[in-house]
Amino acid sequence: MAIPFSTSELLGTRLRHLVDVMDGDVAAVYTDLGLNGFRPRFTPVVRALAATGPASIRDLARALGVTHSAASQTVAQMVKQDLLVLAPGEDARQRIARLTPRAESLLPTLEAEWAATSRAAAELEAELSFPLGQLIDEVFEALSRRPMRGRIADAAPDLLARAAVRDAPASDR
Repeated sequence: MAIPFSTSELLGTRLRHLVDVMDGDVAAVYTDLGLNGFRPRFTPVVRALAATGPASIRDLARALGVTHSAASQTVAQMVKQDLLVLAPGEDARQRIARLTPRAESLLPTLEAEWAATSRAAAELEAELSFPLGQLIDEVFEALSRRPMRGRIADAAPDLLARAAVRDAPASDR
C-alpha cells in the first residue's frame, strides 16, 4: 500500500518510529542482561543521580533536557520498580529523587551498557551522511529561534484566523 504523504509530511511519525526502534533494541539488551522491565529512559536518570546525588525532579529534567512532566513520569515509573525513592523537598511542591540500593547495585552493568551503546551510536553515526546527534542539535537550535507553531502559522496565515472566527461567540462575528 502506498502512503499518500511525502516523507517530510510524516516527519513526526518517522521520528517517533526511529526512537521506538532504537529504544526497543536497547530494551532488548537490558532483557539480555537480566534487567527485565528496565527502560532505556531510566539509565540517564540513574547516571545523573549517581553522579550528583539526590536531586529534585525539576533539576533532573533540566539536566536531562526533558520537560518536568516527562521527568516526573519517568521518576514515578522508577519508584514503582524500586529504583528510586522520593522525599519532600524544601517546599511542599518539590520532591527529591534518590537512588535505591537496588539501583545502586545495577550501576556497574548500566555503565558498561551505556559505554557499549555509546560506541554503537558512534558507529551508526559513522554510517550516516550527516551525524544524527549534530542534526538533532541543529533542529533544537532552529526551533528555539522560530518554534514550529510559528512556522505553521506562517505557512498558512488564514488557518488560525479561520479558527479564531469559528470559535468566537456569535455576537462577535
